[in-house]
Amino acid sequence: MSITFNANEVFEMAEEFERNGARFYRKAAGYFKDEGKCKLLEELALMEDGHLATFQEMREQLKAQEKETTTFDPDNEAGMYLRAMADGHVFDTSADPCDFLTGDETMTEIFKKALLCEKDSVVFYLGIKDMVSDTGGKDKVEAIIREEMGHISLLNKHLAEL
Repeated sequence: MSITFNANEVFEMAEEFERNGARFYRKAAGYFKDEGKCKLLEELALMEDGHLATFQEMREQLKAQEKETTTFDPDNEAGMYLRAMADGHVFDTSADPCDFLTGDETMTEIFKKALLCEKDSVVFYLGIKDMVSDTGGKDKVEAIIREEMGHISLLNKHLAEL
């Protein structure tokens, strides 16, 4: 079977990545007593919440054609395949993303971990993009990629400031 996805399925995973990212930053913030560090991490968590809302809104605006399954898939193999791909590239969606944190990390280590996850998410979306047809919402997946690239720029900025 040829695996193809629609934008709806990709947005579903993007939303999960954003939820995981927000939990990661909030957990990391709890490890610091320094108010400035806590505030920065909380702001990053709020940004992830904002990205989640953006993706949810984009998903709600999808046309019916962009939500349609493009292949016969009675056992939801495409969705399982997508989740397996995501689990291998970004936070393991079956585990708590906070498991990456021990409480001994420095801000630099937290930003480096977050930066790696953001880069992996871009690679994931670039791979998925070619599996989404033009009528299935490929342009929407490209919008996710642009949003994630913005995350990378911001994290690089904060990392350089440390």
